[in-house]
Amino acid sequence: MALKITRNKAAPLPETCPLSECMAILGGAWTPNVIWYLSGGARRFNELKTDIPGISAKMLTTRLRELEDKGVIRREVRPTSPPSVEYSLTELGQDLVPAILAIVDVGHRLKKRNGATA
Repeated sequence: MALKITRNKAAPLPETCPLSECMAILGGAWTPNVIWYLSGGARRFNELKTDIPGISAKMLTTRLRELEDKGVIRREVRPTSPPSVEYSLTELGQDLVPAILAIVDVGHRLKKRNGATA
């Protein structure tokens, strides 16, 4: 005898899913790390490279360009000699920080739970 399929009680998704919109930004490899470290203030490329162990220069460059194109970070060339570039979060980038903090909080709870059962 086949089981009866029950009706889903969750609210229907909007035409353009807000979760998909957010994950389109946060879903890239290393993206949450870049946003995390920029949440503390403007950073230069080599500072970010040092902050995020394991990321290659090519990957960091790619992520920074993508995030700039999406309006999450701003790139500012400083008129120094030699010129330096600083990256900082835009208003949209600042809006993403609480989401990343919530994910970190859940991650800590998962680590505790998995550590307790292991």
